[in-house]
Amino acid sequence: MRPTIRTLVLDLGGVLIDVDYTASAKAFAERGIPDFEQAYSKAKQTDIFDRFETGELSPAGFRNAVRGLLSSPLPDAEIDACWNAMLGSIPAERLALVAELRERYPVLLLSNTNAIHVPAFEAIIAQENGVTDFKSLFTAAYYSCELGMRKPHTAIFRHVLQQHGADAAHTLFIDDSPQHVEGARQAGMQAEHLDLDREDVIGLVRRLGLL
Repeated sequence: MRPTIRTLVLDLGGVLIDVDYTASAKAFAERGIPDFEQAYSKAKQTDIFDRFETGELSPAGFRNAVRGLLSSPLPDAEIDACWNAMLGSIPAERLALVAELRERYPVLLLSNTNAIHVPAFEAIIAQENGVTDFKSLFTAAYYSCELGMRKPHTAIFRHVLQQHGADAAHTLFIDDSPQHVEGARQAGMQAEHLDLDREDVIGLVRRLGLL
């Protein structure tokens, strides 16, 4: 029997906001660059993207690295447009789910993201959901690019737990990437893989009896 859940930690991309990882590859392909998927996908990515997600690379440094990686002189705005193409919407019912969960638990957001995606998805959420302070929807929200570390490394999970005095054994993490789920388990947390081919986060939460 699993220990009682006292704190929830949610991923962002795929769990709350819809993400189409192939959309960025398609956007680059439309600009004559066909091989972006070899460098970046949901399952794996090159060091450039890891370094950008931890803030080691600035947006300018990332764009220059992408130009070098793709051997293309694409201007900044074109790189940003292609990179942000993967970002979708957050259905209103998922925001309602977060609000409902917060009535029972501290709900933390933990996302591997970067300094180009953050203002882009915050703008989408403001426009489509009328939310101008996205982080305020959660007890606290953590972005890898602000912390200088990323999932699946156990350090980021331990940092978040420490910030809230949360007991790992009584904390549940939900993510759609198996490697991140395994990292949370290695940090002593309970963790559930959200298989997006089978269900969405609302279905998972209901199935687990969290509400």
